[in-house]
Amino acid sequence: MDLKTSFNDALERSKAMPTQSPNVQLKLYGLFKQATVGDAHGKRPGMLDIRGRAKYDAWAERSGMAKDAAMEGYIKEIDELGG
Repeated sequence: MDLKTSFNDALERSKAMPTQSPNVQLKLYGLFKQATVGDAHGKRPGMLDIRGRAKYDAWAERSGMAKDAAMEGYIKEIDELGG
């Protein structure tokens, strides 16, 4: 199976998984955004947008990571979570 197919499979499996802790959700979000969009761009949300800021930071932490590496990381995390 090629990487893109494996990534899409992991995305589908993640939808059937029980809700994860916020830290796990942010890690998966950051990997997903890096894999699908690339490096974080735009303005960081303000202090009052706690959720938006956390999501942006999780994505920005992965700046410079190749899209393929982010896909592999996402697949690995889902596999480890039993998805």
